Amino acid sequence: MKSSKKIDVIKEARNVLRIEANAISDLIGRINSDFTGAVDLILNTKGKVVVTGIGKSGVVGQKIASTMASTGTPAYYLHPSEGAHGDLGILGRDDIVVAISNSGESEELIRIVPFVKRLGIKLIAIVGNKHSTLGKSADILIHVPVEKEACPFGLAPTASTTAELAVGDAIAVTLLLKRGFTKNDFAMFHPGGALGKKLITTVGDLMHKGAEMPSVYTDAKMKDVLVEITSKRMGLTGVYDKKRRLAGIITDGDLRRALEKHHDLLERTASDIMTVNPKRIERTALAVKALNIMETYSITSLFVTHNGDKDRPVGVIHLHDILKAGIV
Repeated sequence: MKSSKKIDVIKEARNVLRIEANAISDLIGRINSDFTGAVDLILNTKGKVVVTGIGKSGVVGQKIASTMASTGTPAYYLHPSEGAHGDLGILGRDDIVVAISNSGESEELIRIVPFVKRLGIKLIAIVGNKHSTLGKSADILIHVPVEKEACPFGLAPTASTTAELAVGDAIAVTLLLKRGFTKNDFAMFHPGGALGKKLITTVGDLMHKGAEMPSVYTDAKMKDVLVEITSKRMGLTGVYDKKRRLAGIITDGDLRRALEKHHDLLERTASDIMTVNPKRIERTALAVKALNIMETYSITSLFVTHNGDKDRPVGVIHLHDILKAGIV
């Protein structure tokens, strides 16, 4: 390999992006009844979708199968070479095969087509050459031709694989919408990581309740307030009236400000320095919503209510609880 020659990197990079963008743009007008037929076929199948492809198209196939599986369409990726050596056993008669190939002549794919046909399994082909062996064998053909590859030699699959991937995403998202797939459904398939936690973790899952809730009455002396804030280690305490209704809140910040303002602070009561009408949130709200409220009002905690009873909180959630849960 010769040493790299001088090129305009920015120019060449933009050219690659332009070619691949055009490849996708050209597909928009090609979305027709064949695409609709493929979506309906997958939507109505009693089995699963088995996506297959070789080389770079195989990598695209893995991504498409993964996207379908995570959005409500049971799907697997089958490597065609492994399929020819026993893995075709994964196929059931109610399944659908989606085969991806730019040329439509990949030997490994063509080798497994007769088996798919013998089982009576419907074959959807995503191909660049509709006159290819794979294209002619398909029950439904989605034609994804590209004018040229971004590779200057026209050898490395670039624009063609981008087009295949875009069509696969279009199928998956269309299926998602037709199934009425929701954010909650999405969360069920993504329980791990920050994404899943954002979608399923509620305030009630993280809040402190019962004896963990810091609380004093309005007539409590500041010495008792300090003890409560220190012992519960949340940097705050709720202040309640004699009917156990929330009257206010005292935070570390309130204490610092009061210390500067009142020289007789220890002789005062909780009601003298509390902040009235503290922010609240329903226990069924997502924890990420609590985080948004905290960021909006530059606060670190919220009282948690239940069934609309804002005067008698059932818990307290702190910023640290949300961060510890890995919501962000």
